[in-house]
Amino acid sequence: MKMHFCIPVSQQRPDALGGRYVLYSVYLDGYLFCRVRYSQLHRWNEQCRDASCSHQQALEKSPFSKLRRVFGNSLPPFPPKYYLAMTASMADERRDQLEQYLQKVTMDPNMLRSDVFIDFLKLVQLDTFSITINTAALDIFLPDGRNIQIEILTSDTAERVLEVVSHKIGLCQELLGYFGLFLIRFRKEGKLSVMKKLADFELPYVSLRSAGMENCKVGLRKWYMDPSLDSMLMDCTAAVDLIHMQALQDIEQEWAKPTQAQRQKLEALQKEDNQTKFLELSQEVRHYGYLQLDPCTCDYPEPGCGAVLSVGNDEISCCITLPDNQTQEIIFQMSRVKCWKVTFLGTLLDVDGPQRTLNQNLELRFQYSEDSRWQWFVIYTKQAFLLSSSLKKMISEKTVKLAAENPEMQIEVPEQGKSKKCHIQQSQKESSRFPPRKSKIEIAKADCVFGTIKEEDL
Repeated sequence: MKMHFCIPVSQQRPDALGGRYVLYSVYLDGYLFCRVRYSQLHRWNEQCRDASCSHQQALEKSPFSKLRRVFGNSLPPFPPKYYLAMTASMADERRDQLEQYLQKVTMDPNMLRSDVFIDFLKLVQLDTFSITINTAALDIFLPDGRNIQIEILTSDTAERVLEVVSHKIGLCQELLGYFGLFLIRFRKEGKLSVMKKLADFELPYVSLRSAGMENCKVGLRKWYMDPSLDSMLMDCTAAVDLIHMQALQDIEQEWAKPTQAQRQKLEALQKEDNQTKFLELSQEVRHYGYLQLDPCTCDYPEPGCGAVLSVGNDEISCCITLPDNQTQEIIFQMSRVKCWKVTFLGTLLDVDGPQRTLNQNLELRFQYSEDSRWQWFVIYTKQAFLLSSSLKKMISEKTVKLAAENPEMQIEVPEQGKSKKCHIQQSQKESSRFPPRKSKIEIAKADCVFGTIKEEDL
Protein backbone atom coordinates (compact mmCIF):
# COMPACT_ATOMS: atom_id res chain seq x y z
CA MET A 1 0.00 0.00 0.00
CA LYS A 2 1.34 3.40 -0.96
CA MET A 3 2.23 5.51 2.10
CA HIS A 4 1.20 9.15 2.44
CA PHE A 5 4.74 10.53 2.67
CA CYS A 6 5.35 14.13 1.65
CA ILE A 7 8.07 16.75 2.00
CA PRO A 8 6.29 20.10 1.76
CA VAL A 9 9.02 22.21 3.36
CA SER A 10 12.76 22.30 3.95
CA GLN A 11 15.19 24.49 5.87
CA GLN A 12 18.79 25.54 5.49
CA ARG A 13 20.95 24.97 8.56
CA PRO A 14 24.59 25.88 9.30
CA ASP A 15 27.01 22.98 9.65
CA ALA A 16 30.08 22.60 11.89
CA LEU A 17 32.47 23.69 9.10
CA GLY A 18 30.76 27.01 8.45
CA GLY A 19 28.81 25.80 5.44
CA ARG A 20 25.11 25.11 5.15
CA TYR A 21 22.98 22.04 4.55
CA VAL A 22 19.30 21.43 3.82
CA LEU A 23 17.07 19.70 6.34
CA TYR A 24 13.94 18.14 4.84
CA SER A 25 10.77 17.87 6.93
CA VAL A 26 9.11 14.55 6.12
CA TYR A 27 5.40 14.30 6.90
CA LEU A 28 3.38 11.12 7.14
CA ASP A 29 -0.41 11.37 6.96
CA GLY A 30 -0.20 15.11 7.56
CA TYR A 31 1.93 14.93 10.72
CA LEU A 32 5.62 15.63 11.07
CA PHE A 33 7.38 12.27 10.95
CA CYS A 34 11.05 13.24 10.91
CA ARG A 35 13.61 15.70 9.63
CA VAL A 36 16.47 14.33 7.56
CA ARG A 37 19.38 15.46 5.41
CA TYR A 38 19.89 14.35 1.84
CA SER A 39 23.10 12.60 2.88
CA GLN A 40 21.21 10.46 5.41
CA LEU A 41 18.70 9.31 2.82
CA HIS A 42 21.51 8.75 0.31
CA ARG A 43 23.44 6.48 2.70
CA TRP A 44 20.24 4.57 3.44
CA ASN A 45 19.61 4.12 -0.28
CA GLU A 46 23.17 2.87 -0.79
CA GLN A 47 22.62 0.26 1.91
CA CYS A 48 19.57 -0.93 0.03
CA ARG A 49 21.50 -0.82 -3.26
CA ASP A 50 24.24 -2.94 -1.71
CA ALA A 51 21.57 -5.49 -0.99
CA SER A 52 20.60 -5.69 -4.65
CA CYS A 53 24.10 -5.48 -6.18
CA SER A 54 24.58 -8.02 -8.98
CA HIS A 55 28.25 -8.66 -8.22
CA GLN A 56 28.36 -11.85 -6.18
CA GLN A 57 31.63 -11.09 -4.41
CA ALA A 58 30.38 -7.68 -3.31
CA LEU A 59 27.19 -9.29 -2.08
CA GLU A 60 29.11 -11.77 0.05
CA LYS A 61 31.09 -8.97 1.67
CA SER A 62 28.11 -6.69 2.17
CA PRO A 63 26.26 -6.89 5.50
CA PHE A 64 23.06 -6.33 3.52
CA SER A 65 23.54 -9.23 1.10
CA LYS A 66 20.64 -11.09 2.69
CA LEU A 67 18.27 -8.44 1.27
CA ARG A 68 19.14 -9.13 -2.36
CA ARG A 69 16.41 -11.65 -2.95
CA VAL A 70 13.88 -9.28 -1.35
CA PHE A 71 14.64 -6.12 -3.35
CA GLY A 72 16.39 -7.22 -6.50
CA ASN A 73 16.38 -4.21 -8.84
CA SER A 74 13.03 -2.96 -7.62
CA LEU A 75 14.35 0.12 -5.82
CA PRO A 76 13.37 3.36 -7.55
CA PRO A 77 16.13 5.73 -8.76
CA PHE A 78 17.51 7.99 -6.06
CA PRO A 79 17.85 11.76 -6.70
CA PRO A 80 21.38 12.50 -7.95
CA LYS A 81 24.02 14.44 -6.06
CA TYR A 82 24.80 18.06 -6.96
CA TYR A 83 28.45 19.04 -6.76
CA LEU A 84 27.82 22.76 -7.22
CA ALA A 85 25.69 25.12 -5.16
CA MET A 86 22.00 24.45 -5.68
CA THR A 87 19.68 27.11 -7.00
CA ALA A 88 16.19 27.54 -5.54
CA SER A 89 14.66 25.61 -8.44
CA MET A 90 17.20 22.80 -8.04
CA ALA A 91 16.43 22.58 -4.32
CA ASP A 92 12.71 22.41 -5.02
CA GLU A 93 13.28 19.74 -7.66
CA ARG A 94 15.32 17.64 -5.22
CA ARG A 95 12.58 17.96 -2.61
CA ASP A 96 10.06 16.70 -5.18
CA GLN A 97 12.33 13.80 -6.11
CA LEU A 98 12.95 12.77 -2.50
CA GLU A 99 9.22 12.84 -1.85
CA GLN A 100 8.53 10.64 -4.87
CA TYR A 101 11.34 8.30 -3.83
CA LEU A 102 9.83 7.76 -0.37
CA GLN A 103 6.40 7.16 -1.85
CA LYS A 104 7.69 4.64 -4.37
CA VAL A 105 10.05 2.74 -2.08
CA THR A 106 7.25 2.19 0.44
CA MET A 107 5.02 0.60 -2.19
CA ASP A 108 7.01 -2.62 -1.79
CA PRO A 109 5.56 -4.57 1.19
CA ASN A 110 8.87 -6.40 1.59
CA MET A 111 10.66 -3.10 1.98
CA LEU A 112 8.24 -2.05 4.71
CA ARG A 113 9.24 -5.15 6.69
CA SER A 114 12.99 -4.99 6.09
CA ASP A 115 15.46 -4.23 8.88
CA VAL A 116 17.23 -1.63 6.74
CA PHE A 117 13.99 0.29 6.28
CA ILE A 118 12.68 -0.01 9.85
CA ASP A 119 15.99 0.62 11.63
CA PHE A 120 16.62 3.79 9.63
CA LEU A 121 13.15 5.19 10.27
CA LYS A 122 13.44 4.35 13.96
CA LEU A 123 16.68 6.32 14.14
CA VAL A 124 15.42 9.44 12.37
CA GLN A 125 12.18 9.53 14.40
CA LEU A 126 14.08 9.35 17.69
CA ASP A 127 16.72 11.83 16.53
CA THR A 128 14.21 14.38 15.23
CA PHE A 129 12.40 14.63 18.56
CA SER A 130 15.52 14.13 20.74
CA ILE A 131 14.25 10.94 22.39
CA THR A 132 16.72 8.37 23.64
CA ILE A 133 16.11 4.62 23.70
CA ASN A 134 14.84 3.67 27.13
CA THR A 135 12.15 1.58 28.72
CA ALA A 136 8.90 3.46 29.19
CA ALA A 137 5.29 2.96 30.21
CA LEU A 138 2.69 3.48 27.49
CA ASP A 139 -1.07 3.63 27.99
CA ILE A 140 -3.19 2.01 25.28
CA PHE A 141 -6.83 3.10 25.46
CA LEU A 142 -9.67 0.72 24.68
CA PRO A 143 -13.01 1.81 23.18
CA ASP A 144 -14.74 1.49 26.56
CA GLY A 145 -12.48 4.16 28.05
CA ARG A 146 -10.22 1.82 30.01
CA ASN A 147 -6.50 1.88 29.43
CA ILE A 148 -3.94 -0.89 29.44
CA GLN A 149 -0.47 0.11 30.56
CA ILE A 150 2.38 -1.78 28.97
CA GLU A 151 6.15 -1.55 29.31
CA ILE A 152 7.92 -0.89 26.03
CA LEU A 153 11.09 0.56 24.60
CA THR A 154 10.78 4.07 23.21
CA SER A 155 12.07 2.57 19.95
CA ASP A 156 9.31 -0.08 19.70
CA THR A 157 7.27 0.14 16.50
CA ALA A 158 3.47 0.19 16.35
CA GLU A 159 3.60 -3.38 15.06
CA ARG A 160 5.58 -4.48 18.11
CA VAL A 161 3.38 -2.52 20.53
CA LEU A 162 0.26 -4.08 19.01
CA GLU A 163 1.76 -7.53 19.57
CA VAL A 164 2.49 -6.71 23.22
CA VAL A 165 -1.04 -5.38 23.80
CA SER A 166 -2.66 -8.35 22.06
CA HIS A 167 -0.68 -10.76 24.24
CA LYS A 168 -1.78 -8.93 27.37
CA ILE A 169 -5.50 -9.02 26.50
CA GLY A 170 -5.46 -12.48 24.91
CA LEU A 171 -6.14 -11.40 21.32
CA CYS A 172 -5.29 -14.15 18.82
CA GLN A 173 -2.11 -13.29 16.90
CA GLU A 174 -3.62 -14.32 13.56
CA LEU A 175 -6.28 -11.61 14.00
CA LEU A 176 -3.89 -8.70 14.50
CA GLY A 177 -4.43 -7.58 10.89
CA TYR A 178 -8.01 -6.66 11.76
CA PHE A 179 -6.89 -4.14 14.40
CA GLY A 180 -4.63 -1.14 14.56
CA LEU A 181 -3.23 1.56 16.82
CA PHE A 182 -4.57 5.07 16.30
CA LEU A 183 -3.85 8.53 17.60
CA ILE A 184 -7.15 9.67 19.11
CA ARG A 185 -8.39 12.60 21.15
CA PHE A 186 -11.62 13.80 22.66
CA ARG A 187 -12.92 17.18 21.57
CA LYS A 188 -15.52 19.34 23.30
CA GLU A 189 -18.35 17.54 25.03
CA GLY A 190 -16.42 14.28 24.88
CA LYS A 191 -16.66 13.88 21.09
CA LEU A 192 -14.17 11.30 19.81
CA SER A 193 -11.77 12.31 17.05
CA VAL A 194 -9.58 9.77 15.28
CA MET A 195 -6.53 11.70 14.14
CA LYS A 196 -4.59 9.03 12.25
CA LYS A 197 -3.74 5.35 12.08
CA LEU A 198 -0.17 4.62 13.11
CA ALA A 199 1.83 2.85 10.41
CA ASP A 200 3.51 -0.40 11.44
CA PHE A 201 6.96 1.24 11.42
CA GLU A 202 5.94 4.32 13.43
CA LEU A 203 7.03 4.60 17.04
CA PRO A 204 3.88 5.17 19.15
CA TYR A 205 5.85 6.63 22.06
CA VAL A 206 7.43 9.20 19.74
CA SER A 207 4.27 9.91 17.73
CA LEU A 208 2.28 10.55 20.89
CA ARG A 209 4.79 13.11 22.15
CA SER A 210 5.32 14.78 18.80
CA ALA A 211 1.62 15.19 17.88
CA GLY A 212 1.56 18.61 19.54
CA MET A 213 -2.08 18.30 20.67
CA GLU A 214 -3.67 18.20 24.09
CA ASN A 215 -5.51 15.13 25.32
CA CYS A 216 -3.97 12.95 22.61
CA LYS A 217 -3.87 9.21 23.28
CA VAL A 218 -2.96 5.94 21.58
CA GLY A 219 -6.12 3.90 21.03
CA LEU A 220 -6.73 0.30 19.96
CA ARG A 221 -9.51 0.00 17.38
CA LYS A 222 -10.59 -2.38 14.67
CA TRP A 223 -9.24 -1.51 11.23
CA TYR A 224 -11.62 -2.68 8.55
CA MET A 225 -14.42 -0.86 6.76
CA ASP A 226 -16.65 -3.82 5.87
CA PRO A 227 -18.89 -4.56 8.89
CA SER A 228 -19.49 -8.13 7.69
CA LEU A 229 -15.85 -8.91 8.56
CA ASP A 230 -16.96 -9.10 12.19
CA SER A 231 -17.77 -12.73 11.41
CA MET A 232 -14.06 -13.49 11.03
CA LEU A 233 -13.45 -12.60 14.69
CA MET A 234 -16.26 -14.37 16.48
CA ASP A 235 -14.20 -17.37 17.61
CA CYS A 236 -11.83 -15.19 19.67
CA THR A 237 -13.24 -13.94 22.97
CA ALA A 238 -10.85 -10.98 23.20
CA ALA A 239 -11.67 -9.89 19.63
CA VAL A 240 -15.40 -10.08 20.33
CA ASP A 241 -14.88 -8.00 23.48
CA LEU A 242 -13.06 -5.33 21.47
CA ILE A 243 -15.58 -5.01 18.64
CA HIS A 244 -18.42 -5.06 21.18
CA MET A 245 -16.75 -2.19 23.08
CA GLN A 246 -16.35 -0.25 19.86
CA ALA A 247 -19.98 -0.87 18.85
CA LEU A 248 -21.12 0.56 22.19
CA GLN A 249 -18.79 3.54 21.79
CA ASP A 250 -19.96 4.20 18.23
CA ILE A 251 -23.60 4.25 19.39
CA GLU A 252 -22.74 6.51 22.34
CA GLN A 253 -20.81 8.86 20.02
CA GLU A 254 -23.72 8.78 17.53
CA TRP A 255 -21.48 7.41 14.80
CA ALA A 256 -23.83 4.41 14.52
CA LYS A 257 -27.49 5.45 14.40
CA PRO A 258 -29.96 2.81 15.58
CA THR A 259 -33.70 3.37 15.31
CA GLN A 260 -35.66 3.60 18.55
CA ALA A 261 -36.77 -0.02 18.18
CA GLN A 262 -33.20 -1.19 17.48
CA ARG A 263 -31.91 0.79 20.47
CA GLN A 264 -34.39 -0.90 22.80
CA LYS A 265 -33.42 -4.36 21.54
CA LEU A 266 -29.73 -3.54 21.87
CA GLU A 267 -30.19 -2.29 25.41
CA ALA A 268 -32.01 -5.51 26.30
CA LEU A 269 -29.22 -7.63 24.81
CA GLN A 270 -26.64 -5.55 26.67
CA LYS A 271 -28.41 -6.23 29.96
CA GLU A 272 -28.37 -9.93 29.13
CA ASP A 273 -24.64 -9.63 28.37
CA ASN A 274 -25.27 -11.31 25.02
CA GLN A 275 -22.42 -9.90 22.95
CA THR A 276 -22.94 -12.20 19.97
CA LYS A 277 -26.60 -11.28 19.51
CA PHE A 278 -25.75 -7.63 20.16
CA LEU A 279 -23.20 -7.62 17.33
CA GLU A 280 -25.55 -9.51 15.00
CA LEU A 281 -28.25 -6.88 15.50
CA SER A 282 -25.67 -4.10 15.18
CA GLN A 283 -25.09 -5.23 11.58
CA GLU A 284 -28.57 -3.85 10.80
CA VAL A 285 -27.87 -0.47 12.40
CA ARG A 286 -27.31 2.47 10.06
CA HIS A 287 -23.62 3.38 9.84
CA TYR A 288 -22.51 0.53 12.06
CA GLY A 289 -18.78 0.00 11.63
CA TYR A 290 -18.31 3.34 9.85
CA LEU A 291 -15.56 5.85 10.63
CA GLN A 292 -16.98 9.32 11.26
CA LEU A 293 -14.80 12.35 10.63
CA ASP A 294 -14.87 15.63 12.51
CA PRO A 295 -17.22 18.33 11.13
CA CYS A 296 -15.71 19.86 8.01
CA THR A 297 -16.76 21.83 4.91
CA CYS A 298 -17.40 20.91 1.28
CA ASP A 299 -18.18 22.61 -2.02
CA TYR A 300 -21.59 20.98 -2.61
CA PRO A 301 -24.14 22.25 -3.44
CA GLU A 302 -22.13 25.45 -2.99
CA PRO A 303 -18.79 26.34 -1.41
CA GLY A 304 -18.61 26.59 2.37
CA CYS A 305 -21.36 24.14 3.27
CA GLY A 306 -20.83 22.27 6.53
CA ALA A 307 -20.51 18.50 6.30
CA VAL A 308 -20.16 15.40 8.47
CA LEU A 309 -18.70 12.37 6.69
CA SER A 310 -19.16 8.73 7.64
CA VAL A 311 -17.10 6.18 5.71
CA GLY A 312 -17.65 2.43 5.56
CA ASN A 313 -19.42 -0.49 3.91
CA ASP A 314 -18.27 0.57 0.44
CA GLU A 315 -19.73 4.08 0.62
CA ILE A 316 -19.14 7.67 1.70
CA SER A 317 -22.13 9.10 3.56
CA CYS A 318 -22.14 12.90 3.66
CA CYS A 319 -24.60 14.87 5.80
CA ILE A 320 -24.50 18.43 4.43
CA THR A 321 -25.78 21.56 6.16
CA LEU A 322 -27.21 23.89 3.53
CA PRO A 323 -27.08 27.72 3.71
CA ASP A 324 -30.67 27.78 5.03
CA ASN A 325 -29.60 25.39 7.85
CA GLN A 326 -31.53 22.51 6.28
CA THR A 327 -29.64 19.21 6.07
CA GLN A 328 -29.24 16.92 3.10
CA GLU A 329 -27.67 13.46 3.07
CA ILE A 330 -25.79 12.27 0.01
CA ILE A 331 -24.44 8.76 -0.45
CA PHE A 332 -21.42 8.20 -2.71
CA GLN A 333 -20.97 4.55 -3.67
CA MET A 334 -17.32 3.55 -4.03
CA SER A 335 -18.19 1.68 -7.22
CA ARG A 336 -18.75 5.10 -8.83
CA VAL A 337 -15.63 6.82 -7.49
CA LYS A 338 -12.97 7.00 -10.18
CA CYS A 339 -10.10 8.66 -8.35
CA TRP A 340 -9.27 10.98 -5.49
CA LYS A 341 -6.44 13.24 -4.47
CA VAL A 342 -5.23 14.96 -1.33
CA THR A 343 -3.92 18.47 -1.92
CA PHE A 344 -2.05 20.96 0.22
CA LEU A 345 -3.78 24.31 -0.12
CA GLY A 346 -0.81 26.32 1.06
CA THR A 347 2.76 26.03 2.25
CA LEU A 348 3.14 25.59 5.98
CA LEU A 349 6.02 27.55 7.45
CA ASP A 350 7.97 24.77 9.12
CA VAL A 351 9.51 25.99 12.33
CA ASP A 352 10.93 24.27 15.38
CA GLY A 353 7.94 25.28 17.49
CA PRO A 354 4.77 23.31 18.27
CA GLN A 355 3.22 23.68 14.79
CA ARG A 356 3.87 20.22 13.39
CA THR A 357 0.80 19.36 11.32
CA LEU A 358 -0.49 20.25 7.89
CA ASN A 359 -4.09 19.41 8.72
CA GLN A 360 -5.50 22.92 8.44
CA ASN A 361 -4.26 23.17 4.84
CA LEU A 362 -5.70 19.98 3.35
CA GLU A 363 -8.46 19.07 0.98
CA LEU A 364 -9.56 15.78 -0.51
CA ARG A 365 -11.44 15.77 -3.79
CA PHE A 366 -12.78 12.76 -5.58
CA GLN A 367 -14.19 12.25 -9.07
CA TYR A 368 -17.63 10.70 -9.03
CA SER A 369 -19.92 9.41 -11.78
CA GLU A 370 -23.39 10.92 -11.62
CA ASP A 371 -25.95 10.97 -14.43
CA SER A 372 -23.36 9.47 -16.83
CA ARG A 373 -20.84 12.26 -16.28
CA TRP A 374 -17.84 12.71 -14.00
CA GLN A 375 -17.92 15.41 -11.34
CA TRP A 376 -15.45 16.53 -8.68
CA PHE A 377 -16.61 16.65 -5.06
CA VAL A 378 -14.31 18.62 -2.72
CA ILE A 379 -13.97 18.12 1.04
CA TYR A 380 -11.90 20.44 3.22
CA THR A 381 -10.85 18.46 6.27
CA LYS A 382 -7.83 18.13 8.54
CA GLN A 383 -8.43 14.36 8.36
CA ALA A 384 -7.92 14.18 4.59
CA PHE A 385 -5.18 11.55 4.86
CA LEU A 386 -7.22 9.42 7.24
CA LEU A 387 -10.13 9.64 4.79
CA SER A 388 -7.82 8.64 1.94
CA SER A 389 -6.55 5.63 3.92
CA SER A 390 -10.15 4.61 4.62
CA LEU A 391 -11.03 4.78 0.93
CA LYS A 392 -8.01 2.63 0.09
CA LYS A 393 -9.05 0.16 2.77
CA MET A 394 -12.53 -0.16 1.26
CA ILE A 395 -11.08 -0.74 -2.20
CA SER A 396 -8.69 -3.39 -0.86
CA GLU A 397 -11.46 -5.22 1.02
CA LYS A 398 -13.72 -5.10 -2.02
CA THR A 399 -10.98 -6.56 -4.20
CA VAL A 400 -10.40 -9.42 -1.76
CA LYS A 401 -14.12 -10.16 -1.66
CA LEU A 402 -14.39 -10.14 -5.46
CA ALA A 403 -11.39 -12.45 -5.73
CA ALA A 404 -13.01 -14.90 -3.30
CA GLU A 405 -16.35 -14.80 -5.10
CA ASN A 406 -14.93 -14.89 -8.64
CA PRO A 407 -11.70 -16.92 -8.77
CA GLU A 408 -11.76 -16.79 -12.58
CA MET A 409 -11.06 -13.04 -12.41
CA GLN A 410 -7.48 -13.86 -11.34
CA ILE A 411 -7.29 -10.92 -8.97
CA GLU A 412 -4.44 -11.20 -6.49
CA VAL A 413 -3.71 -8.74 -3.73
CA PRO A 414 -0.94 -8.43 -1.14
CA GLU A 415 -1.59 -10.39 2.04
CA GLN A 416 -0.14 -9.72 5.43
CA GLY A 417 3.37 -11.09 5.38
CA LYS A 418 3.25 -11.92 1.65
CA SER A 419 3.70 -10.19 -1.65
CA LYS A 420 1.89 -11.22 -4.80
CA LYS A 421 1.82 -9.86 -8.30
CA CYS A 422 -1.34 -8.45 -9.79
CA HIS A 423 -2.29 -9.29 -13.36
CA ILE A 424 -4.39 -6.16 -13.77
CA GLN A 425 -3.49 -2.88 -15.45
CA GLN A 426 -4.67 0.58 -14.52
CA SER A 427 -5.14 3.99 -16.05
CA GLN A 428 -4.80 7.29 -14.21
CA LYS A 429 -6.18 10.77 -14.62
CA GLU A 430 -4.83 13.88 -12.96
CA SER A 431 -6.36 17.32 -13.11
CA SER A 432 -3.98 19.90 -14.49
CA ARG A 433 -5.34 22.44 -12.03
CA PHE A 434 -3.32 20.84 -9.24
CA PRO A 435 0.48 21.07 -9.00
CA PRO A 436 1.86 17.50 -9.22
CA ARG A 437 4.15 18.03 -6.18
CA LYS A 438 1.26 19.03 -3.94
CA SER A 439 -1.16 16.30 -4.95
CA LYS A 440 -1.36 12.75 -3.70
CA ILE A 441 -3.39 10.66 -6.16
CA GLU A 442 -5.17 7.40 -5.48
CA ILE A 443 -7.12 5.52 -8.13
CA ALA A 444 -10.25 3.71 -7.05
CA LYS A 445 -12.24 1.42 -9.34
CA ALA A 446 -14.93 -1.01 -8.31
CA ASP A 447 -17.54 -3.42 -9.67
CA CYS A 448 -17.54 -3.07 -13.47
CA VAL A 449 -14.33 -1.03 -13.41
CA PHE A 450 -12.46 -3.10 -10.84
CA GLY A 451 -10.46 -4.68 -13.63
CA THR A 452 -8.10 -1.71 -13.77
CA ILE A 453 -6.69 -1.68 -10.26
CA LYS A 454 -2.97 -1.98 -9.71
CA GLU A 455 -1.49 -3.70 -6.69
CA GLU A 456 0.49 -0.65 -5.59
CA ASP A 457 -2.64 1.47 -5.18
CA LEU A 458 -4.17 -0.93 -2.66
